[in-house]
Amino acid sequence: MPLIHQGTFYDVLGAILALYFLWLPIVLVYIFWILWVYYVRSSFVSKIDWVLLEIKLPREIHKTPKAMEVVFNALHNTSDGGFFMKYWNGFVRSWFSLEIASINGDIHFFVYAQRFFRNLVESQIYSQYPDVEIIEVDDYAKLPLVPGFKDEWDSFGMEFGLIKEDVYPIKTYVDYGLHETMTKEEQKIDPITSFLEVMGSLKEGEQIWFQVLALASRKNWKSDAEKAISKLSGNPEDEQKPSPGTGEAIKAIEKNVSKLGFEVGVRAVYLAKKDKFNQVNIPAIMGVMKQYNTQNLNGFKPTSTTSVDFFFKNRRERVLKSTMIDAYRKRSCFHVPYEKKTFVFNTEELATVYHFPGRVAETPTFGRVEAKKGEAPSNLPV
Repeated sequence: MPLIHQGTFYDVLGAILALYFLWLPIVLVYIFWILWVYYVRSSFVSKIDWVLLEIKLPREIHKTPKAMEVVFNALHNTSDGGFFMKYWNGFVRSWFSLEIASINGDIHFFVYAQRFFRNLVESQIYSQYPDVEIIEVDDYAKLPLVPGFKDEWDSFGMEFGLIKEDVYPIKTYVDYGLHETMTKEEQKIDPITSFLEVMGSLKEGEQIWFQVLALASRKNWKSDAEKAISKLSGNPEDEQKPSPGTGEAIKAIEKNVSKLGFEVGVRAVYLAKKDKFNQVNIPAIMGVMKQYNTQNLNGFKPTSTTSVDFFFKNRRERVLKSTMIDAYRKRSCFHVPYEKKTFVFNTEELATVYHFPGRVAETPTFGRVEAKKGEAPSNLPV
C-alpha cells in the first residue's frame, strides 16, 4: 500500500489551516452551543423543587401490580417544551424516583417527585390505592451529610443494567401470575417480598436504599424490536418454522414494545456503621435482582459498583462510594451532574420492580397502618 509522501501531508495540512476563517467559526459555534446547553440545563436542574412522599400501606392490599401500572401510565409525560424553553431556559422532561429504603430494618416506600407534580402523583396513587396514607417527609438520604459519617460508616453501591437489548422483557408480575385476582394471597409468589425480607433482616446501624429512576421515553423502540425479531427469525428464505423458544421470544418482544416505555436507571446502596457492616448483604441484593432474569429473554446485571481490585484501591473506593451516594441523594441519572446510560422499561416491567405488595409480604419490620387516617384531598386532580 503506497504511503502518503510527507511533503504532500504538510501541503494538505497547510491548505486546511489557511482556510481557518471558514471552518474555525463553525467549530467555535459548535463548542459554544454544547457549553451553553450544558449550562442552561445544569441551571434548570439545580433549581427544581423536589418533594419526598412516603406511602404508608394498609394491612390489606387486594390490588395486583396492574394497579401500579395504571399509575405509571398516568405519569407518562413526554413533554419537552418548545425550542425556547429547551435551549434558553434549559427545560428538561420531568422524572421521578421510586424508592424502597430499610432504616435499621424498618421498611419504607417512597416516591421522589418534583413538587409541581405532587398533586398528580398523589391523586393517581390514591385513585388505585385509596387506603394508603401519603405524607411529605424529610429526605432519609441526607445521612451522608452528617458530621463524622466517613469515619463511622462504610458503604457499597451498585447500579444495574440489562443483559440484552431493552426490547427483550424481564420476568414480570404477569409471568409470576400476580395478575390473577382470584389467586389466594397465601398462594401468590411476589419477587418483591424476597427483597423486603433482605431489607427487614437489617440490624440497628444498617441501611439499604433502593431507587428506580424513571423518565417517560420518546424512544422509537418498535424499530429496535423489528431488528431484534428479524435477527431471531434468521434467513427469510428459510421456510422452517422458528423453534418454540424463538417464537415465545418474538411474542414477548412484540408485547413488550406495545406498552408505554420509560427510560430507567436502577441503583442500590448498602450502608452500615463500620462495626455493623455485613458483607453478605451485598450478594443478597444482587441475588434478589436475579429473580427477574430469564435465560431466553432479559434480566439484570451490575454495570457499576464501588468495588476496586487494584491501583490505589482505598483512595479510589472512597471516591466511588462518595460519588454513588451523592448520585443517589441527588436522584441523578438522566442529566448532570451524573448522566448515566439508561435502558427502557415498559409500564409492566416498571410495576414489577416497584409496587405495593399485598398481605403476602409478612416481613415483621414492614410497618403497615391499621386504618386509614384520612381521605385523599378533595381538590386533587383526577
